[in-house]
Amino acid sequence: MKKFYFLIAFMFLISVSKAQLPQPALIGYWHNWSDVSVPYIQLDSIDNRYNVIEVAFAIPVSGTDMNMLFTPYQQTTSEFKTKVQTLQSLGKKVLISIGGANTSVDLTTSVNKNAFVNTMTDIINTYGFDGIDIDIENGSSILVNGGSIAAPTSIAQLNLIDAVKQIMANYRNIHSQKLLLSMAPETAYVQGGQSAFGNIWGGYLPIIDALRDSLDVLQVQLYNSGSMYGINGSIYTQGSADFIIAMTEAVIQGFNTSGGMFAGLPANKVAVGLPACTSAAGGGFVDTAVVKAAINYLRGIAPQPASYTLINANGYPTLKGMMTWSVNWDAVSSCGGEYSFADNYQSIFGSITSVSELTASAAFTVYPNPCTQSITVETQSLTVIEIYDAAARLIKKTNAASPQTIIDISNLAKGCYFIKTFTAGVSQIKKLIKT
Repeated sequence: MKKFYFLIAFMFLISVSKAQLPQPALIGYWHNWSDVSVPYIQLDSIDNRYNVIEVAFAIPVSGTDMNMLFTPYQQTTSEFKTKVQTLQSLGKKVLISIGGANTSVDLTTSVNKNAFVNTMTDIINTYGFDGIDIDIENGSSILVNGGSIAAPTSIAQLNLIDAVKQIMANYRNIHSQKLLLSMAPETAYVQGGQSAFGNIWGGYLPIIDALRDSLDVLQVQLYNSGSMYGINGSIYTQGSADFIIAMTEAVIQGFNTSGGMFAGLPANKVAVGLPACTSAAGGGFVDTAVVKAAINYLRGIAPQPASYTLINANGYPTLKGMMTWSVNWDAVSSCGGEYSFADNYQSIFGSITSVSELTASAAFTVYPNPCTQSITVETQSLTVIEIYDAAARLIKKTNAASPQTIIDISNLAKGCYFIKTFTAGVSQIKKLIKT
């Protein structure tokens, strides 16, 4: 019977993982090019701690027709596809990012919209990507031109929303599962909507709002930014703990604009987006110690590090994770130390970062397992104990006060769960079956 339950749990985990981003997530953009300052990295040679890789970029062939193009750098389609599959076999997700800082996406006509949909669908299917990332930083599709958050009137915005829905529908029809969706807007297009609602200000808000049910992670670029209002009415500047905390809580709690209320997103759909080092962005780099203090305060596990006080005093323990521009910059040894961003992520969230690692043996005991009412977690040292459901959502958290901790799980539905212990920066995972 135990073997049966284990098989069911494993199959359920695999089926869920195909349509879910890891929790927590270390998200890194990967350069599909090479230059002197940032050497090219083979896709399947990215540091193993990155469990979500966003390939930069799919771009329009021209500025008028919106036929999208992605060509792997110095390798064949088959070679690149094999590398994508290698990462996926390790439980990682690989998304194709659309746009970037140097191109515009303008879906002003139905012809352009259809070209965008058809060519993006082809790119996804050709290379086997798990999802798409909207990193459009220029063009009419991300500009407010009348209307409100709930009812935009810009044709280009409406066409982008409809195009993403069609791309996702195409993927589901072909693969019978959800296409992952992330967005990486600049602050002016999101939190900037508190200052004004028009043109760039709040330009992404109607898009986020219309696609919120499909959105897997919002990772606002907390860099290359001007000063922004927090939801407490104060102004904060990039490159600080206050900016990280205030901007992140704003998108979780929501805020008012002259275009209507932007309803917040669940914390498990929000990641903190920062540059990997000072050279990776024009501004907004934050020292690793400050980043750690800010994110741990956001997660409700550390004291307030600066002046901004969370509206939710308990914090947001299910915060999705961290995003960086980029894995290539993180790998440059002269840029703050090789993989300092990934190191900092690991020190904040622990070392488990991929589905493949979730099946590893763990140095603690859980019994009975399967169980019905309560479990005993036996550890060798005092630790933090967390219970996640099969969709990687945190549902219970407790501090072990003794080597044997009894946890009531009578209110949990039957199914597969994961017990995670966290001690001295090291995580351990075990499966748990509730019967």
